[in-house]
Amino acid sequence: MVRDIRIATLPPQNEHIERHTKLFGKRLDTEERARKKLAREGHKQSENAQNLRGLRAKLYAKERHSQKIQMRKKIKQHEERNIKGAADEKEPANPIPSYLLDRANPTNAKALSSQIKNKRAEKAARFSVPIPKVKGISEEELFKVVKTGKKIAKKGWKRVVTKPTFVGPDFTRRPVKYERFIRPMGLRYKKANVTHPTLNVTVQLPILGVKKNPNNPLYTQLGVLTKGTIIEVNVSDLGIVTASGKIAWGRYAQVTNNPENDGCLNAVLLV
Repeated sequence: MVRDIRIATLPPQNEHIERHTKLFGKRLDTEERARKKLAREGHKQSENAQNLRGLRAKLYAKERHSQKIQMRKKIKQHEERNIKGAADEKEPANPIPSYLLDRANPTNAKALSSQIKNKRAEKAARFSVPIPKVKGISEEELFKVVKTGKKIAKKGWKRVVTKPTFVGPDFTRRPVKYERFIRPMGLRYKKANVTHPTLNVTVQLPILGVKKNPNNPLYTQLGVLTKGTIIEVNVSDLGIVTASGKIAWGRYAQVTNNPENDGCLNAVLLV
């Protein structure tokens, strides 16, 4: 008995599509198909707006709202660029200082300012994360005081971490006498459910380390996993290729849920 097993593969990464086009060419109706697909997008958006319900409708409306804002900003920038400035005098009676030359041509100044704003926005978008703001966690909530020593002189210098944490595979606890922070075995995570935002696939990937916890540098050092934490995951199984053509090993992802409530670690890959 032979079973037909089909493995879902990821779409080509990097420049494989361009290389395939150079080797084998395109379909004869490629441009026509692209034009028709672009023409159908308006109908598809209208259908989604009418038929989606619940959370999907909210997410779709939020996405369309952001798209319209960007479109209006771009239209406004084009309008600023096309503003006609005052006509320059061919032969000015008095010479103009160099620092006043730009004032005579407001159109160029508007276009230049728009370009600078666009470059700043693109640079900021490179470092944007899905969850830009998170609620702070106090040390009283994160740590639980542990009393140690004899009954007559109990010391309270030990702390138990009450949130999920990540420790490396070669981690060994310090001697009991010198151990300050205790990370329970039951709250340690080794894998995360990572979602690729463009491919819309979710896979379980091993965690390589905790890059940054926005609440406190101490939480980063201890490897505490809370909402908004940036972690590094092993993406070698996904087949993501770098610009030089090598397989990417580790990529950053941001935790999007509260692991202590859900019992699992969900994250979104930062691409």
